[in-house]
Amino acid sequence: MAFSTGGGGGAMGEINVTPMIDILLVLLIIFMVIVPTVPHGLDALVPQPPKDPQKQQQPNDRTIVVQVIYRAGAAPLYKINETDVQKTDLLARLTEIYSNRAERVMFVRGDDNVDFRYVADVIDIGRAANVDHIGLMTPKILAGQ
Repeated sequence: MAFSTGGGGGAMGEINVTPMIDILLVLLIIFMVIVPTVPHGLDALVPQPPKDPQKQQQPNDRTIVVQVIYRAGAAPLYKINETDVQKTDLLARLTEIYSNRAERVMFVRGDDNVDFRYVADVIDIGRAANVDHIGLMTPKILAGQ
């Protein structure tokens, strides 16, 4: 601490702010280094518009949707893009579909009344077929309900 002697009759204390400024600058540098490395959230895949809108989509380029359809008192029906598939053939069919695809994205749609274990089985079969991203489709919520 520095003391100044003046004509006022006693010693007057002044705070030396230099060490506080040094600490402030060190903290500023630390925060500037840490902030860019903090994760900002989850990566999301956003649908992109087609590059050539005139070009027709090939059947191999379509989105794959596996549907689990409820049947009262029986095992559910399975469909891949509106094509009926037996559950035992589901793994082979998905493996065949994704064997030469770069983007391995699949959606699963289950009826409201179907037990979730059937949907979970389809997710497991999709993972076994080396599908990278599996999404669950939900019904659209209408405004006013």
